[in-house]
Amino acid sequence: MAETGDSLDADILIVGAGIAGLACALRCESANVVVLTKSAIQTGGASLYAQGGVAAAVGVSDSPELHAIDTITASSGLADARRVAQFVQEGPETIDLLVRLGARFDRDEFGKLNLGQEGAHNKRRIVHAQGDATGAELVRVLYDAVEQQPNIELLHGQLALDLAHDQSGSIAGLWVWNDDAPRLLKARAVVLATGGSGRLYRYTTNPPEATGDGLAMAARAGAVLVDLEFVQFHPTALDVQLDPLPLLSEALRGEGATLIDEHGIQFMRDAHPQGDLAPRDIVAREIARRLGNGHRVFLDTRDAFGSSLADRFPKAYLAAKEAGIDPIAEPMPVVPAAHYQMGGIEVDENGRTSLGGLWACGEVAATGIHGANRLASNSLLEALVYGKRTAEDLLGSEFSGKRVVAHRAIKAPEPYDVAQLRSMMWQKVGLIRNAQSLEDALRFVNSTKAKLPIGAYEAKNLFDVARIVILAALERKESRGAHYRSDYPITSEHFEKHLRYQVQQETGQPRLLEPVALSVGGLP
Repeated sequence: MAETGDSLDADILIVGAGIAGLACALRCESANVVVLTKSAIQTGGASLYAQGGVAAAVGVSDSPELHAIDTITASSGLADARRVAQFVQEGPETIDLLVRLGARFDRDEFGKLNLGQEGAHNKRRIVHAQGDATGAELVRVLYDAVEQQPNIELLHGQLALDLAHDQSGSIAGLWVWNDDAPRLLKARAVVLATGGSGRLYRYTTNPPEATGDGLAMAARAGAVLVDLEFVQFHPTALDVQLDPLPLLSEALRGEGATLIDEHGIQFMRDAHPQGDLAPRDIVAREIARRLGNGHRVFLDTRDAFGSSLADRFPKAYLAAKEAGIDPIAEPMPVVPAAHYQMGGIEVDENGRTSLGGLWACGEVAATGIHGANRLASNSLLEALVYGKRTAEDLLGSEFSGKRVVAHRAIKAPEPYDVAQLRSMMWQKVGLIRNAQSLEDALRFVNSTKAKLPIGAYEAKNLFDVARIVILAALERKESRGAHYRSDYPITSEHFEKHLRYQVQQETGQPRLLEPVALSVGGLP
């Protein structure tokens, strides 16, 4: 890396230090790589909060083909079958690599991987660590490996502001705020691995960093975004006065925990043939309906685990205890919460976006794997697989030399309270939507965004992402997967396609592009 004045030059600049970003960096062996994160210390972002595990067909009765069937079924008809088939084939070798790197996965008394089961999986294929601390373990392993690579530099406390174009229109770097001054980080290739935008919603399991920065920066730069209307709400966040809400892993239900109401009734038995292990969108909406009708909903682990809960799922146990709940003696109150963004920046199977010089991987990217409803624990595998694929594509690419980027005036960041936006999105663009609620939401976003301070960068990013989420939700006049409209409750064959948006550089307004139907091969 070469540093000159207020700029820094690298071969590859990776924005985000979660599992996708670290996995990508680790595979870029022959390049000078800079990984930057806006947190002051290494946290792993939302990756650190991931509990369930990594879905991979490593069981004796399992196969990648069976994993693919479950993935496509959960996607409500919008997954790209070809990409899914490639993706699941890489599951077993990905687990092998993590083991070689030192990942401490849970094992049975014979030393074999102790596989869990989660909603919409028809086999036990969830590889996990310390019960419900898989994300933290993967961040630890990857971070330790990255630290040992002399070609990788990790920069903390860098607030990404905007992508920088060169004279040809390709992406040539990134503007950041570093301590108390703006800085231009030049690179021959930029990789966005910034995660999602869970902070759009009042209730979320995502950390404060999840402000949609990568999505918004890519959109402003002219990249195509796809399927942003599909926001997954996890059914079981602990219903306490915390932000983010503690996640109660789906693996709890996979091992026998049950959802009950205040009368002890196991209501999911009548709601879906798979009961408590129905697809996430169905469970989340059923819980939301019951809460909306004045009921309370709980996750009951008493019969399934008893006193062993503390050892088998320590994160869930400690979260409950810290909130004054004894899960061994009483059920835990739950509420759905924004958890994962299925759509994102449109990429090909190697992480390339529609803009030259720009790649994306992890939650910020729309790889075609999740469709309208992500299969539980596919996200960590996707981050690892597409982090690797992106790196391989980068190393096989011919980068142009040093490119000219025009300097620009940048105002210092300033705080802005987005509580009103988050409450509005929860009420109007949450688990259940309709035309009236979405039109109300769009008016709020358009009028409020115009009044934001110049330096409210993270708030602007959330408003930019919210606008495309709302526009896509208005356009999709059906219910499919995580997108449910009370005025269009039926799934329509007409909408078996991906909705793509691009912000017009002249006007700054998102424009709906020609939708891509699965009949012509899924995402391009």
